[in-house]
Amino acid sequence: MNPVSSDPLDRYRFPLDEWALTESQFDAGDQGHTETLFAVGNGYLGMRGIAEEGYGGYSNGTFINGYHDTWAIRHAEEAYGFARVGQTIVNVPDAKLIRLYVDDEPFILAEADCVSYERRLDFQNGVLARELVWRAPSGKRVLIRSRRLTSFTDRHLAVVEYEVTMLDADASIVLSSQILNRQDWVDEYAAAAASEHPIDDPRRAAAFSDRVLQPRFKSAHDGRFILGYRAANSGMTLAVGAQHALETQNEWSEHSEIDDDLAKQVYSITAQAGVPIRLVKTIAYHTSKAVPTRGLADRCDRTLDRIAASPIEDVFDRQREWLDAFWQRSDVRVPGQPAIQQATRWNIFQLAQATARTDGGGIAAKGVSGSGYGGHYFWDTEIYVLPFLTYTSPQVARNALRFRHGMLDLARERARELNQRGALFPWRTINGLEAGAYYAAGTAQYHIDADISHALSQYVSATGDVDFLIAGGAIDILVETARMWADLGFWRGHENRSFHIHGVTGPDEYTTVVNDNLFTNVMARANLRAAVRRLRAVQQTDPEEFERLALRLELREDEIVEWAAAGEAMHILFDEELGIHPQDSQFLEKELWDLENTPPSQHPLLLHYHPLVIYRFQVIKQADVVLALLLQGDEFTEEEKRKNFEYYDALTTGDSTLSASTQSIVAAEVGYRDLALEYFTTALFVDLGDLHHNSADGVHVASTGGVWSALVFGFGGMRDYLGTFTFDPRLPEEWETLEFNVTILGARLHVTVCADVMTFEIEEGESVLVYVREKRVQVVAGSVSTVKLVDDGPVLEGAPTTSDIEGSLRADGSVITATIPTLDEDFVSDAVAYD
Repeated sequence: MNPVSSDPLDRYRFPLDEWALTESQFDAGDQGHTETLFAVGNGYLGMRGIAEEGYGGYSNGTFINGYHDTWAIRHAEEAYGFARVGQTIVNVPDAKLIRLYVDDEPFILAEADCVSYERRLDFQNGVLARELVWRAPSGKRVLIRSRRLTSFTDRHLAVVEYEVTMLDADASIVLSSQILNRQDWVDEYAAAAASEHPIDDPRRAAAFSDRVLQPRFKSAHDGRFILGYRAANSGMTLAVGAQHALETQNEWSEHSEIDDDLAKQVYSITAQAGVPIRLVKTIAYHTSKAVPTRGLADRCDRTLDRIAASPIEDVFDRQREWLDAFWQRSDVRVPGQPAIQQATRWNIFQLAQATARTDGGGIAAKGVSGSGYGGHYFWDTEIYVLPFLTYTSPQVARNALRFRHGMLDLARERARELNQRGALFPWRTINGLEAGAYYAAGTAQYHIDADISHALSQYVSATGDVDFLIAGGAIDILVETARMWADLGFWRGHENRSFHIHGVTGPDEYTTVVNDNLFTNVMARANLRAAVRRLRAVQQTDPEEFERLALRLELREDEIVEWAAAGEAMHILFDEELGIHPQDSQFLEKELWDLENTPPSQHPLLLHYHPLVIYRFQVIKQADVVLALLLQGDEFTEEEKRKNFEYYDALTTGDSTLSASTQSIVAAEVGYRDLALEYFTTALFVDLGDLHHNSADGVHVASTGGVWSALVFGFGGMRDYLGTFTFDPRLPEEWETLEFNVTILGARLHVTVCADVMTFEIEEGESVLVYVREKRVQVVAGSVSTVKLVDDGPVLEGAPTTSDIEGSLRADGSVITATIPTLDEDFVSDAVAYD
């Protein structure tokens, strides 16, 4: 894995601004990338950052979290239990569209002669603003300003404000404001959207071949339009409405038209130089699994009526107030590092845009910023996003866990289909059904059960919200996932019995369907222990509630005893010769993939090699054992962590955006300080720098969560094991200070890390007990707790490589070698040149 060590952005085009991402020059060559960077969203509704005028671009996308259609997955060779129902997020009708004509000439940004241009996504007010001066073909100069937001306080609401002023001459102006159903990716003005990366990239969403949105309703009156649709197969319904208000001292007239896929409000204005024209477009989207479109249209009317009852600036003011509170609890500050500060806030802002108003829905891998991965929810949510939410916005974390709890019945059905007791959550899904067609790297990732259990346990420990477990029924997740592990695993041995789990895939998708995957076993053990611990606590403190729970879940005492025994006897692989934990029972039998001499042109490997080729080597797509070192770090010694990190870091390709943040955290912990900073920088710029060349399909939301974790868990050194909150910071030498807030048991704690001292202060709440390098610190409101930092741990130079491993001996005495699987002479030439 080759991390980046410096800021990859063109700072002429994207100038430094610690509270905004600003673009000073438009470039039609990377519109897909910038549409993602400048997207706005609130967790429910998202609009990509394409210009209001439309025309071309990469994806004129507007997305609603969870709004999808279904389709039959057709396998080349069928087998029992394969995923049957594909699910893909739908590109809903585009209501942000406003076309501009000056003297009948259209303004097309990609072709326009722009005298000046600036676009700014402001992290403090949550508004995407653009200002430019266009020299029309006639030579007349036109000032165009726009503002756009999706509301954090009104989840169904978006606002587009569009202002035009002729600067030096009168002109005839036409504004055509539209709601356009492009009918699932079809756009008469679209460019070749696939040109930014390969059409056969499996990370992209499936395309629909038939009409998806079936027209069901349309209405137009007094500058308000509403269109309603029903998804052809899923049956989900949708209504979108837009209200218009034009403000100008110029003379103007209007007309409108509406059909099934287009509603249009057209203003014709006799524009005088210096007299502005301002159009405010208020937009409402409502969706449902079952409510008829007529009912959703009524909801749109109510939303639009409510917003129209007060000045539109109130919407912008509420947006700013919401973000003020968000940044108070979520901001991470790195003084003296403006590029890092800007990128950090962009990543944290993306977390808000992906999660804030999910309100009981899931959190998609791309949030609502694009169609990548089909709009699916993965285990990424629990491992990479939930920590941020748990420690900064616990109510949003609770909602995300409620969403998983709502899937429990379908997870039970899926477990039965795979001949298991308990529940098995889908690896990828929107509606709760498994949508992973390639079972080896998908369905076989049973670890998702333990990941959800981990996130639930972490949430309860951090918030003290035991009521969510009991009254909210979330303890059912712990029970049913523990049942699944107890049923899936089996015992070996007689006197020293051990518990094994076979035939699963861990987080590393380059190694599939294996026995005793280290990550899976370690996490399953934690899952079993958590179920036993929580059930015993209820049994002791509230016997009546325990009896009700046991009756409802048909829970037997012998089950709890079995779970406890299985957890304690879980087989955890360890190789004495190498001093590491093998990723699975056969991993060390393979030869190394020579990553040092694999040229960048062959990454990611999944786009250049058949899976079977990859599976035969020790090579890793994403952190597996290293992730276990982070999540269950109290189960490993410091020496084991270091040796495991050094071995597996050398084998990790970086082909997954999930890896860099985890590698950064563990690198910092074991002593690779410079490498930790490089990995952090890589995670920080995954999307801003388009490091994986697929940011056009949406923000990598898990990576943005990983950025927060790398700051707080990595450099800040925070850990939470069974409700004990500890800090062992590892501040980079280049940084003077790191500041962040975490909410623990209802108290918001402000943490400041310097090279030789760490301070804690309560901003909200009464007190928090933490430990700093085993020193007990009781932080109370009204005072600052200061801890001197001593024994800063080892400092290791460089980075592990496959050369460090090559030549080592396996337990059987054989020598480990490194090769590249290829017969391609051109590849060999590339490899030699790269070396």
